[in-house]
Amino acid sequence: MIESIDTSLIDWSRAQFALTAIYHWLFVPLTLGLGIIQAIMETIYYKTGKEFWKTTAQFWMKIFGINFAIGVATGLILEFEFGTNWSNYSWFVGDIFGAPLAIEGVVAFFMEATFIAVMFFGWNKVSKGFHLASTWLTIGGATLSALWILVANAWMQYPAGMSFNPDSVRNEMSDFWAVALSPVAINKFFHTVLSGWIVGGVVVIGISSWFLLKKRNVEFAVGSIKVAAVFGLVASILTLWTGDGSAYQVAQKQPMKLAAMEGLYQGGNGMGLVGVGVLNPAKTNYNDATNPFLFKIELPKMLSYFAERDLNAYVPGIVNLIDGGYQTADGKTALSAQEKISKGQLAIQALADYRQAKKNKDELAAQEARTILDENFAYFGYGYIKNPTDLIPPIGITFYAFRVMVILGGFFILLFIVATILSYKNKFEDKRWLQWIALWSIPLVYIASQAGWAVAEVGRQPWAIQDILPTSAAVSKLSTSSVQITFFLFLILFTVLLIAELGIMVKTIKKGPASSAE
Repeated sequence: MIESIDTSLIDWSRAQFALTAIYHWLFVPLTLGLGIIQAIMETIYYKTGKEFWKTTAQFWMKIFGINFAIGVATGLILEFEFGTNWSNYSWFVGDIFGAPLAIEGVVAFFMEATFIAVMFFGWNKVSKGFHLASTWLTIGGATLSALWILVANAWMQYPAGMSFNPDSVRNEMSDFWAVALSPVAINKFFHTVLSGWIVGGVVVIGISSWFLLKKRNVEFAVGSIKVAAVFGLVASILTLWTGDGSAYQVAQKQPMKLAAMEGLYQGGNGMGLVGVGVLNPAKTNYNDATNPFLFKIELPKMLSYFAERDLNAYVPGIVNLIDGGYQTADGKTALSAQEKISKGQLAIQALADYRQAKKNKDELAAQEARTILDENFAYFGYGYIKNPTDLIPPIGITFYAFRVMVILGGFFILLFIVATILSYKNKFEDKRWLQWIALWSIPLVYIASQAGWAVAEVGRQPWAIQDILPTSAAVSKLSTSSVQITFFLFLILFTVLLIAELGIMVKTIKKGPASSAE
């Protein structure tokens, strides 16, 4: 069994992984969004034969390439950390988690690596059609990469298609398609990729607005804005749809995350959705009488609708999820956190008894222990939880990050609508106030993107794998000091890479599209 680990090691290991993920996610969304935009521009060039669109596509392709290279470097380190910092996790579920990552490496990454050289260096060396196909296949490979990584992440949020082998003490894949096509995986893929498209759209409009503010390359800037605005608007509308699906999946599979997202302590029927609100810092105990909000504005009954597709449906809060006793959607009585912990401890003990019985060649005792294990395995991870309140994720981060994501998402929809209308009326270049807004929207779209991942990952704590393995049992047995040292080394390395990338990008942007044509 897994031994007790120093909590400071867990915190530093989580911090290091979060650091790597945050830096990695600075590069991935732009890769996904800008890749499609440049491919659309090259498609227009292929259809019209206008050199203007070739030059425009080449400029954005350079920005894409700079960003892509740094993203690959941080992504590789992120995957290695599963083996170095989370070896218990890798041992426990490596047979399942490793499969989509292997597919990502073998199929998607090699697909990118094969065609990206043609995309960058094949201008005037291969036919227009083959070059266009290479561009689409490159971004197709990047999107497939995202698919398999998100399948792996979704499985951590909702473990499906698996069975536990007590002889090897490992979870094994029993249904690949249940893993790959789970509703959480499909929704997470579309929602995440579409959010990357929004990032691409905002960045293109923002950089193009800089050219307009400088009164440079006006035709290039306006043409880029026309493509990016429509593209971003379509992506934003689709993201609303996938966001609704995401909220529903969270309600069904991770009700504690939903409660944290809403600051919902006491559930009930016909619950409202908090539009804006300020949490009460005096609320330190989940079940005390302190009002959890200093103020809030609610949309009546909308949380119940998003969670259960019923305006009057019951939605459990933190108190209900910890104390249990409410009726679930399937008519059962919900277990309390303490009951789940007890069942988890029973499962862990049954596993130990099974392995001892096997060692003693006592098949009857082994079968009895196996039966107890199978009956309680759904709560296996709870056996490592010391206190029921440990099941409550950081409410402040989850609550505010969710609202930052949603409010900024609404702002981007408005930006895309205005940009689309004015650019096609040839009035965008006259609106300096809008150009400044578009330029300063670039950091905002990255804040929104990071906030979305904060909701997804912070909101599912303390779980590495929902209900199956908490982070306290997933961490490698390392010295805390070694993790601290590598944390700061990575911080310095990633910061240097980010500064270098921004410097190269700024230099490329200042040269302008004419200098990018080859």
